[in-house]
Amino acid sequence: MSAVRLLVLGVMRLRQPTYGYAVRRELLSWRAETWTNVKPGSIYHALKQLTQEGKLSARGTEGSSEGPGRTMFELTEEGEVEFRKLMDEALVSIDMEELGAAIAFMDALPRAHVIEKLREQRRRSEETRTSLLAMIPNFPGRYETPHTPDLLELWSSVFGNLAGWTDGLLERLESGEYRMSD
Repeated sequence: MSAVRLLVLGVMRLRQPTYGYAVRRELLSWRAETWTNVKPGSIYHALKQLTQEGKLSARGTEGSSEGPGRTMFELTEEGEVEFRKLMDEALVSIDMEELGAAIAFMDALPRAHVIEKLREQRRRSEETRTSLLAMIPNFPGRYETPHTPDLLELWSSVFGNLAGWTDGLLERLESGEYRMSD
C-alpha cells in the first residue's frame, strides 16, 4: 500500500473539491515529507492514477491569473471505499509511513473501529519483536557475523517501542481523547 495514496485520498476527503497544488500545500503544512516519502511528483501521480481508477473525479477547471487553470477533483463513492480500505490496512501496519498516514486521518473513523485496528497493530508489533529476539540465539557471536545480533536487537527494540507507543495511543482513545467520526 502506498502511504501517498492514502494521504492524497485523505486530504481530498477533507478539502474537496480541490486541486493538486492545494493537496500538496496541505501535506507540506503537515511537514509530511519528514515522516513519509511524499514528494510533489508522487502527489500528482497519485491524483492522476486515482482519477483513472475512478476513485477521484475531475470537476472541471478553475481559472487562474497566475498560470494555467487548475483541475478541481472530488472523491467518488469508490474513492471513499478505497480510503476506508487503505485506512484499515494502514492502522494495522507496522510500516511507519503507512501507520503515520492512518494516524493523520484516524478521526475519520469510529472510535471503537480505530481501537480494534490499533490493538491488532500492537499485537503484530509485539509478535514481530518476539520473533526477532527469538532469532538471536541462532546466529554466531557478535564478532563472527556481520553484526546480525546487533541488527536483530535494533529492530526488536523498534518494534517494542512501537508497541509501547501504541499502548499510549490506545489509552488516550479509550479514555475519550480525540474527536472521532462518531
